[in-house]
Amino acid sequence: MVTIHPQYITDTAGKKMVVLPAKEFDTIIEELEELEDIKLYDNAKKSK
Repeated sequence: MVTIHPQYITDTAGKKMVVLPAKEFDTIIEELEELEDIKLYDNAKKSK
């Protein structure tokens, strides 16, 4: 599991945003891409 350290900020319009360290963001993106690959593999295997 990925450990993240988010910071929550509010802009001048009152909109809330989340800021993550770049390394943590990159890790999350890599994990999501891997999950997508697994899903595509599983779907391809089912359709055979």
